[in-house]
Amino acid sequence: MFIETEEFAEELAAMGELERDAAYAAVERWFAEHADRITHHRHLAPKETATTLRLRGEPMVTDGPFMEGKEVVSGYAEIEVADLDEAMAVARSWPACPVVEIRPLA
Repeated sequence: MFIETEEFAEELAAMGELERDAAYAAVERWFAEHADRITHHRHLAPKETATTLRLRGEPMVTDGPFMEGKEVVSGYAEIEVADLDEAMAVARSWPACPVVEIRPLA
């Protein structure tokens, strides 16, 4: 999962058009370079579009970010790799959001 921080979002918003286009091109190259391992990927809608369902205690549904914090999951890619070491090697090459979370499928 690609985790966007407030700082990263501000840096992206402050970029000029050419710099932002180069950043997006780097992401497109990353997906192309790892296409043989990627089985699914999506960019998520902005956090403001989320609906949160809290199931502990009395069930509650709220509009807005699905988690409290300054980091937001902005997208994900499902990759097929042999082990955690290979997953980490792929994740280390991610050119965008400054945090990548790796989780195995259950």
